Amino acid sequence: MNASLRPTLLRRLGLLAALSLAVAACGGSVAFAPEGNPVEALGDGSAAGVSAQVPSAAPAVAGEADRGLFSGAGDDVASAATGTAPLIVRTGQLNLEVAVLDEALASVEQAVTAAGGYVAASQRQGDDENAGAMVTYRIPVERWEATLTALRKVGVKVLLEQTASEEVTSQVVDLGARLANLRATESALQAIMVKATKIPDILEVQAQLTAVRGEIEQLTAQKQSLEKQAALATLTVGFSLPPTVAVTQVQEGWDPANEVDRAAATLVGLGQGVANAAIWFVIVLLPLALAIGILVGAAWLVARRLRPRATPPAPPAPAAPLEAPAA
Repeated sequence: MNASLRPTLLRRLGLLAALSLAVAACGGSVAFAPEGNPVEALGDGSAAGVSAQVPSAAPAVAGEADRGLFSGAGDDVASAATGTAPLIVRTGQLNLEVAVLDEALASVEQAVTAAGGYVAASQRQGDDENAGAMVTYRIPVERWEATLTALRKVGVKVLLEQTASEEVTSQVVDLGARLANLRATESALQAIMVKATKIPDILEVQAQLTAVRGEIEQLTAQKQSLEKQAALATLTVGFSLPPTVAVTQVQEGWDPANEVDRAAATLVGLGQGVANAAIWFVIVLLPLALAIGILVGAAWLVARRLRPRATPPAPPAPAAPLEAPAA
């Protein structure tokens, strides 16, 4: 590389390093060189065989990058901002009470498929009267309201319905602007790569180019995800059987005549218990109580007769008569 071009190259690399959103070190070592120009070897000849082809998207003349690094940045932003309709991510929850679970699942899937949607996830639990299901559908946003109306008619009753929406137009526009800037940076780096012939210069440009490409892939994935969510709404539908099924089974198992027989048997059992207690009291407990009473009375009489009588106290001495006074 001549001496007049090297300062310009270094200034461009410094500017691109400041404008790149993320700079990461290159894990793999793939060097680039201009078409038809072999990479010059280092003094020790360690990198003599490193060479590659410049992508065809790179400008052939470095002056094209000088006229504007971000010449295409405004085009993507303008096209995204002037869209015919805002980008809105719609989500919803719908709980239905259905008469027959399998028939309801088939009817809802048929309605969603007819609208251009599909089943994203499903879960089923329970058996017989306790059976239920939870299914997530992706529905084209332009058929959202019509599909909701069709699904409401499948259930016997709508237990819950809630919807939410979030506009992501500004996020998509911002991602488009950032992608446009990064692509312009990538083109400028490719143009600089055309002029690079020294191994250190090539590796420095390659590190910048790898970081920019990684950022472009990441932002592109985010933008596509938001656009897909805005194009296909998400609806989660819960299916459950009516509770009257269990109540009917309980009513079918109730027999009033049997309950009367059971109550009468219980009453007879209580009466038999009272009669048995009375028989035991008259035959066993009452004679035993009389015998014990007689024994206790006899013992009391014997003890009273054997008890010594107490000596009565002596009567008090009579008082002396009073003498009459002398005349």
